[in-house]
Amino acid sequence: MKVNVELSKEFSPPHVTIYADVITDEIQRVIDLLDSNDIPLIVQRENQMIVLKAEEIYMIRVEGGDTVIYTENERYYSRRRLYEILNQIGTGFMQISKQTVINLSCIKSIETGFSGTLLLKLKNGSSDYVSRKYLPDLKRYLGI
Repeated sequence: MKVNVELSKEFSPPHVTIYADVITDEIQRVIDLLDSNDIPLIVQRENQMIVLKAEEIYMIRVEGGDTVIYTENERYYSRRRLYEILNQIGTGFMQISKQTVINLSCIKSIETGFSGTLLLKLKNGSSDYVSRKYLPDLKRYLGI
């Protein structure tokens, strides 16, 4: 992909134009990255409200009706539904099961299990299985 950057005071706020004959996976990733928002996520721990940035989140999982957000060393709770959080944090995250969303940049390793299932291990030690429904999207992202 060829990239050109022009700097001028007339480009405020910045804007991006992509010239291509078709939208490839690479172009779609660039579009998704540019569309991502930096809206912080408000979570709870005991009686505290804490502001998290999307890049701090390793995994989000629904456990017993509660939405639990995992960071490097902590677990936080949110009253929001999984799909609402996924829509807010945007790109860089992928749903791997009905109850779990992971930060793709936090994947440490992938193990194959019985009947073709995948176990994702994250850099913070958390892990979860990819359900069959979400497996094709993850394989496409990973290029396998």
